[in-house]
Amino acid sequence: MSIREWLIPYPLKPATGATAGSTASGANALAAAEDLTDRKNMALMILLRWIAVIGQVVTIVVVHAALGIALPLAPMAGVLGALVGLNLISLAWLRHRGVVANFALFGALVCDVLALTAQLYLSGGATNPFIFLFLLQVTLAAVLLDARLTSAIVALTAVSFAGLIVSYEPLALPGGDTRRLFDLYIAGALVCFVLDASLLAVFVSRINRNLRERDAGLAAMRQHAAEEDHIVRMGLLASGAAHELGTPLSSLAVVLNDWRHMPMLASDPAMLQEIDEMQAEIGRCKAIVTGILLAAGEARGEAPTVTSLNSFLDGLVRDWRTARGTPILSYINAVGSDIQIVSDSALKQVLFNVLDNALDVSPSFVGLTVRREDGILVLEVRDDGPGFAPEMLAQLGKPYHSTKGKLGGGLGLFLVVNVVRKLGGSVSAHNHPGGGAVVSLRLPIAAIEIGASRHAA
Repeated sequence: MSIREWLIPYPLKPATGATAGSTASGANALAAAEDLTDRKNMALMILLRWIAVIGQVVTIVVVHAALGIALPLAPMAGVLGALVGLNLISLAWLRHRGVVANFALFGALVCDVLALTAQLYLSGGATNPFIFLFLLQVTLAAVLLDARLTSAIVALTAVSFAGLIVSYEPLALPGGDTRRLFDLYIAGALVCFVLDASLLAVFVSRINRNLRERDAGLAAMRQHAAEEDHIVRMGLLASGAAHELGTPLSSLAVVLNDWRHMPMLASDPAMLQEIDEMQAEIGRCKAIVTGILLAAGEARGEAPTVTSLNSFLDGLVRDWRTARGTPILSYINAVGSDIQIVSDSALKQVLFNVLDNALDVSPSFVGLTVRREDGILVLEVRDDGPGFAPEMLAQLGKPYHSTKGKLGGGLGLFLVVNVVRKLGGSVSAHNHPGGGAVVSLRLPIAAIEIGASRHAA
């Protein structure tokens, strides 16, 4: 039985729109990871309790019916009923409660220890070989709880064991054969050992897997936080550089305009052509600077541009072809029905970056395919280059991992991955069987669609 059957959906959602310095969102993510692990462990304890109920029913039937040993069936059935009721309550609580505290796991273990103590009291006390099942509760406590609560479970089981030595309902064997009692004790001890060892091997390993998954998730969150902090610092540097570049670019534009009106230069067609080219390049530099400032949020929000998805994509492809001076881009739009979106300059820059990378390694062919898959916008960029090396695929989106050998290279895909992740999407890459590489960007349409929340409702 899968643990997922015991849990309601409880995904760890990436923070959207948060900055790297957002301590609150980071703390919330860490708390969510901890709580998800506690919920999984509580589900394992519920499953273990069902196994305990079934095992006790089988044991009572075998001892009472097959071995002919009289047992107080009514009180023992009452304990079993209490365990079943506790499990049903625990399931309902787990499904509807948002947070599973450490004390909840402690309380569940305490209930299991008390139930086991009651059953042992009714069936021979310390002379019952199944008394060593207390070790199962102690082991689970050592794995799940902190030292203070684990010590409390150890103390509770020790007191329960000591109490069962002096106070219990003795088992009455048919005919009073004490030698048979010893033989039954040895057989019961063997069954208890096998049961205890099996449950420990299965459940402790699954609990450890939950803890490893939690630690891996926390490590990934810390890595994301470090990457976002890196992006913030890069953004600040880029924004500052953009401000500084604005003045000299404007000065150069004025100088070139003056040159156009100088008689000596205006009479030279070749010189005028070069001035025109320089003015075009300065215009392009100013557009790049403006784009940096837009991406930094310094000129965004006052007049958002509303457009359609197809218009945004068609305009993006047209602008890229014009800016790069190449018509080689193969563009396939399979989006289908159009939707209204807010034009996002950051998303445009992301796609430009991926297309530029493809053009660098494949000057003869770059392909862009856009399609929709169940509320997800999929953008695939393909090239005919040498493809990604295995180590590059393993480090996809990590800063300063580049195949170009440039100082400070590898930031392009790093920025792509983080911008797409901020929009709730993901980036993946693989080598195409026919040659070249494919970079896939998957974005939730709700992240860019106007009125997406109303449609979702």
